[in-house]
Amino acid sequence: MRETEKDGRAVVDAVRDLVPRLRANGQEAEDRRWLPDENIKLLEEAGVFQAAVPRKFGGLDLPVADQVAIVEEVARGCGSTAWAVNAWISSAGVVAAYPDQAQEEVFAGGSVRVSGGFTPTATLVPTEGGYVLDGAWRFNTGIRGADWNIVAAMVLRDGATESHEEVYAVVPQSKFTIADDWHVSSAAGTGSSTSSVKGLFVPAHRVVDAAALTEGTTGDRWNAGLHGRDYGLIPYVMVPSLAVYIGLAKQALELFVARAPGRGIAYTNWTEQSEHPHVQIQLATAANKITAAEGLRDRVTDLMQDRADRAVEVTTGEKAAIRGRIGYGIQLAKEAVEIVYTLSGASVIQKAVPIQRVYRDTVGLALHGLMAPVTNLEVHGRVLLGLEPDTYFL
Repeated sequence: MRETEKDGRAVVDAVRDLVPRLRANGQEAEDRRWLPDENIKLLEEAGVFQAAVPRKFGGLDLPVADQVAIVEEVARGCGSTAWAVNAWISSAGVVAAYPDQAQEEVFAGGSVRVSGGFTPTATLVPTEGGYVLDGAWRFNTGIRGADWNIVAAMVLRDGATESHEEVYAVVPQSKFTIADDWHVSSAAGTGSSTSSVKGLFVPAHRVVDAAALTEGTTGDRWNAGLHGRDYGLIPYVMVPSLAVYIGLAKQALELFVARAPGRGIAYTNWTEQSEHPHVQIQLATAANKITAAEGLRDRVTDLMQDRADRAVEVTTGEKAAIRGRIGYGIQLAKEAVEIVYTLSGASVIQKAVPIQRVYRDTVGLALHGLMAPVTNLEVHGRVLLGLEPDTYFL
């Protein structure tokens, strides 16, 4: 038994014990449009924010399957908290592909929360020793509670006004101005506000080429220094996101079952909805959609870990399949939540019934550009037909 596996199970077990508390805090997260301090404190104590930190910096360096399991358990408690945890863990894992000096700075405490703005809505102008950063990033999940923030920008050289050179810079969260503009109907507790900086110096060692990071070539060779943790940027960002949808679907199912005893079906003679065959069949359908999504999740994480362990690059076809499987897993989880929501009757629209929040979070998050099932299935289908994927987000 590897020590990382033991640590991973311990963290997952600790988070599982926190699920009731995270659920109880769900309405507070939505009302304040940011996570309760208690949620962050409890997850910190459970070791969640050490998950992707390399062991040499005091982290747990957990394999991707354990990281995904952690996020999924958080989502069983609170979707907003899970979406932020997903961002913090996966972005911290991305930093492990940065130069050593950047890693030493970001991972200095052994436990770290890193958020990310991966749309290049900013510019970097080269200067002595680094760059000057200007710009703003919308939908910056977790920025309010992060220690560091990875942001995408375009490099402008020699007075140019346009550029095709995209990079990712990692910057202390304290350097950002955070707008109070997160007023949404889904994932309201994530505090995914707009962050901005103006005229900020970023040292060169904290900036990496976006294409190199996506392709896994930021090191002297194919990220050999990551020792079984080089999962590729896009799969690594996407698979813990899938865990959020699966965890939300599990939460919806569990909440429905707990609420079912003694509930009838309005305007009918059914005094126990749990005795109605339609309810039974639909609930079993939802449960099996969740199980199918779990199978797709495991297929993806097994492939990622196998390739990382053997230091073998994932092929374009495999990357496209990863996106397709994640997209379809999200679709299945969303359909499971929709079934449960529809079965719940009109009373489900009350704020006191948390299934409505799970439903809104799931439907809203499924609109995310990189997570939208139709986009991912298109990429997969193109490659199955022998066409180019028509995207560099692989």
